[in-house]
Amino acid sequence: MSIEAAVAVGQSALLAMLYIAGPLLLASLIVGTMISVLQAVTQVQEVTLVFVPKIMAAMLVVAIAGGFMLQTAVTFARQMFLSIGS
Repeated sequence: MSIEAAVAVGQSALLAMLYIAGPLLLASLIVGTMISVLQAVTQVQEVTLVFVPKIMAAMLVVAIAGGFMLQTAVTFARQMFLSIGS
């Protein structure tokens, strides 16, 4: 395998990881920031208050974008298995 091919595989792996994990991380970031602002405004400093909304947001994202995320993972895995022969 040449260096260019290895770099291309690494780049496609990073893009696949971004497409799969990005929506979950973005939703958790947005919900966590909103809850933190709400806690700062109301001065309620409960540490566990952030976890339930983040989990709910992650479940919602998986329910909405789970098909896209699974399709991305399957496409990447298929490309990697097909590239073994070459």
